[in-house]
Amino acid sequence: MSLAVTLVAARPEDLPAALEVVELALQGIDAPASAPDLLGPNAADLIVRSDHRALVRERAEQALAGRAVDVCVQLAEGRRKRLLVADMDSTIIGCECIDELADFAGVKAEVAEITERAMRGELAFEGALRERVGKLKGLALTALQACYEERVRLNPGAELLVKTMAGKGARCVLVSGGFTFFTGRVAKAAGFHADQANTLIEDGAVLAGTVGEPILGREAKLAALQAEAAALGLTPADALAIGDGANDLAMIEAAGLGVAYRAKPVVAAQADARVDHADLTAMLYFQGYRAEEFMRA
Repeated sequence: MSLAVTLVAARPEDLPAALEVVELALQGIDAPASAPDLLGPNAADLIVRSDHRALVRERAEQALAGRAVDVCVQLAEGRRKRLLVADMDSTIIGCECIDELADFAGVKAEVAEITERAMRGELAFEGALRERVGKLKGLALTALQACYEERVRLNPGAELLVKTMAGKGARCVLVSGGFTFFTGRVAKAAGFHADQANTLIEDGAVLAGTVGEPILGREAKLAALQAEAAALGLTPADALAIGDGANDLAMIEAAGLGVAYRAKPVVAAQADARVDHADLTAMLYFQGYRAEEFMRA
């Protein structure tokens, strides 16, 4: 079978040497790799004829150890996905909104510690979310808008990823264990078609310290991916799912291409690919998009 081995470097100048060491590492695995196909200034494909996908990935990752280069190994056929399901906090945006809200409430350190443990899979997400939201009781609603304006920024490549996939006919959905106040705004800024998240309960002036039930967590994210795929007449194999925390793991494992972005170890170990160095446009290169196909607003 044909495997696409896609390399994406954090810096264009690192790509040639990375291609060289990977080509050398893949020698002797069934058929040799094709000549590199340059997808962009910092990305290229190698097409390999092999029935040993896991071995190809292992050799490529070993060859790239210590280099600021990400790699994805997958079937060359069918890699351009028709559904994108993305986590928000620390994936599409560069912060954890609940931690930043906690900063406005004066309890960031204790909330961030719980967030970190939950994202590592050490705590059940639902209980951890209730505990953290409880610490926000009495926070003025004006702090939410201030938090969004002052702290929330799209990660590099987020808008290009979403708008390119949407422009090429894919449905793009933001699915977060965070809050609708933020997902609605982030979805609009990045170009998502829809968003799903949890609801903060408030009285019109301050937060009540509770969250709407049922909580959208790990299983709800998986259910969202499955429902979105079914509504389009697709299967999860037609989807790209990206995230960083343990509550993203089920959808990442179910998707045809599940990518761990700057992820916790429990997620990185199970994903089809990791993006530790490049920006979010790596997910476009993984699908075989060329830089000239990227779509801006």
